[in-house]
Amino acid sequence: MSTHESDVHTLSQELPAMFDGMKLAAVATVLYVIVRCLNLKSPTAPPDLTYQDTPLNRFLLKSCPQLTKEYIPPLLWGKSGHLQTALYGKLGRVSSPNPSGIRKYLPMHDGATATFDLFEPLKDHPTGEDITMVICPGIGNHSEKHYVRTFVDYAQKDGYRCAVLNHLGALPNIELTSPRMFTYGCTWEFAAMVGYIKRAYPDTQLIVVGFSLGGNIVCKFLGENRTNQERVLCCVSVCQGYSALRAQETFLQWDQFRRFYNFLMADNMKKIILSHRHSLFGGSSLKKIDMEPSRLYTATSLMQIDDNIMRKFHGHSSLKEYYEKESCVHYIHNVNVPLLLVNSGDDPLVHDSLLTIPRTLAAKKSNVVFALTLHGGHLGFFEGAVLFPQPLTWMDKVIVGYANAMCQWEKQKPMCQSGEITVPITSLFPVRLL
Repeated sequence: MSTHESDVHTLSQELPAMFDGMKLAAVATVLYVIVRCLNLKSPTAPPDLTYQDTPLNRFLLKSCPQLTKEYIPPLLWGKSGHLQTALYGKLGRVSSPNPSGIRKYLPMHDGATATFDLFEPLKDHPTGEDITMVICPGIGNHSEKHYVRTFVDYAQKDGYRCAVLNHLGALPNIELTSPRMFTYGCTWEFAAMVGYIKRAYPDTQLIVVGFSLGGNIVCKFLGENRTNQERVLCCVSVCQGYSALRAQETFLQWDQFRRFYNFLMADNMKKIILSHRHSLFGGSSLKKIDMEPSRLYTATSLMQIDDNIMRKFHGHSSLKEYYEKESCVHYIHNVNVPLLLVNSGDDPLVHDSLLTIPRTLAAKKSNVVFALTLHGGHLGFFEGAVLFPQPLTWMDKVIVGYANAMCQWEKQKPMCQSGEITVPITSLFPVRLL
């Protein structure tokens, strides 16, 4: 064999081996990217808790095991905050029930009409008391959202009446009756719903629940006036950001794709606003709030929409003033009822710097417990074995578990004060295998 033929033969043997090596390298690269993107190497852990050591807090942590046990998300994708958030955003929940409620309409002082949906309990509450959960959903959400329906159905089955606020303008089939819609921190509609419940059910006690933007509203509502805390057993806030002013800069950063989420939420807000343009702006001219239509159509961030439209509904002179006045960070220290603040460490919408607010508050105030999960995304908190999530989430279970513990604490207080033996919690709340 000639030298030339030998070289060709050797090269023909080396080429397949080289291509095989490139394939292996490509597969290894893809696997590495998948492992990194899905955060598969991240461990599972119990929530990181910040609280003061008081008898009530010890009782709550003992009686609500979700706060002290590992939160285990679905193995293949549940450790990605982006996928948790995306699944919540697109589906809300899997196998969502359809609880039956009654829609209530409340006229407001400015001509607006607040609406909320009322769901009666499906059984007596284990304590024998009348307990109502007053619930404020996230931005642009309402009682028909799947995550709200799933939670309401679960709470009803545990003996809770549920009242769910429909954010002003969020329901597509309900026309606005005044040139105003919901904003980041306006508590008027929520206050009207709570007032109705207190009047309609004079013996009921309240458990206040807020999701995301709704968490800001309920904490601000409780902190605005001490009388707002009357007949309130406790409050639970999930995945809120506490300060819109501090969050403003982080929403313009590409870290954790926050700028992209900002664009998507702004696009959704534009759709809601434009669906009510005749009620809000007196036709298509937008003269009532002194804004050119092009500014709304070309807005690519929530801040642009807030500055051009939302702040003007309540006469704020600047975006800074709007964010300052409507953020619960300036009111939450006035809340004296038991308060559970829940956030996720991989929430792509809430920057880590904002979590110093609830952590500092819980360290200073004995009524506050701050729970930070390692995973969960934004209002995701799906649980499951490998791929498919369960219908109920960790979030649903922890809110109802915390509420059950608070109701039991209130039930036991008179017995403790009279020297009687307390009733074991398992005798009133049987363990449910989920």
